[in-house]
Amino acid sequence: MAAYLCPPAVIHGEHTVKTSQIVAEVRGRHPHAAWAPRIDGIAASTGIETRGWMLPLETAVAPGTGSGLPAAGIAPAREALAGDGFTEQDVDRVIAALEAIPAQQTVQERTAPAWAAVRSCGERAARGALQIAGLDAADVDGLITSHSTTPALPGLDVALANTLPLRDDVMLLPATQWACVAGTRSLALAADLVAADPDRVVLVVISEALSTTYQPADDTLESLIVRLLFADTAVATVVTGRPRAESVLRLDAAWHHTLPGTQDLHRLETREDGTHFVMDRRGPRAVQETVTAMWEWLRVRYQDDPDSWHPDVLLAHPGGTRVLEYMEQTMPDGWPSGLLDYSRDSYTSGNRGGAAVFDILRRAHDAGQERGSRAVLYAAAPGLTATALAGEWL
Repeated sequence: MAAYLCPPAVIHGEHTVKTSQIVAEVRGRHPHAAWAPRIDGIAASTGIETRGWMLPLETAVAPGTGSGLPAAGIAPAREALAGDGFTEQDVDRVIAALEAIPAQQTVQERTAPAWAAVRSCGERAARGALQIAGLDAADVDGLITSHSTTPALPGLDVALANTLPLRDDVMLLPATQWACVAGTRSLALAADLVAADPDRVVLVVISEALSTTYQPADDTLESLIVRLLFADTAVATVVTGRPRAESVLRLDAAWHHTLPGTQDLHRLETREDGTHFVMDRRGPRAVQETVTAMWEWLRVRYQDDPDSWHPDVLLAHPGGTRVLEYMEQTMPDGWPSGLLDYSRDSYTSGNRGGAAVFDILRRAHDAGQERGSRAVLYAAAPGLTATALAGEWL
């Protein structure tokens, strides 16, 4: 399978949002929610004090440009009120009161600025990755993109093809629904592409504005957790079929897994006020099943050397720290501690979705890895589906 990976470029959301700001905003909006007395403890349990967003918190919580009037408009509302026996003076008062009620943002008001930010940050990451690899846009033969939280057609692939710009014969492969598994699955696909033609150069770009799922009106505990967890990040890397001076990791094998009957545990729903991330409390336990399956894949892959083989670093995005703890508890006997340190470090500034594995990889690279050290990359996503890769540092 051998594919060679250059260090990724990572663009964090430029607007720092403190957990204390989110807590204050949510507490002020939902003072009587069942979880309100526990909000400080819930926030502290995430271990996240700040996260970067592509747009400021004020943008997410701002009212829409409309009002409480029906979508039909003022004239039909007046006619309906008058027909129901209201006096003209009463109608004026009701209309004035409805016009004073701020409406929630519409899907367009919420998504349009986020989509612009996703494109901009994605382009910055792509240019950064090419510069790191010592390549130009003209050298790219294939482009893989993902951006699950800002649906658009055409998508990020076409946007980058025009702005970088890429050659007109470049293979464009958009994967907008990969979500949290985009980091590992895009690398697995890129590895397949360069295996078919080792002279190919594949650029991978993932740009996620997860903050678009911050929905101020939601008052569920799950919505509170979503508000506290997500961060915005754009990442990119170059994958080649032959080693380059800039290559830092060789990918040798990939594994994919889908857990039947779990498609409703985590999902995005588009409603009239935008995108909502719906989370089921059974999710983490289901993700743990994909971890168990990955351990079995690694056991079989390295069964000829079961006593001495272990990864030297494990770059994992299972969706949260609870599953990281499970991974540590279920690792094969004899594996060293600290394999998930870079994964934990990434989570301290938010869940980056599909961009997370690249962020974790960058942290490991910047810390320095010995040549020949072994790496396993793993991610799980709504579905539930997971992809892992095994490789070696160069």
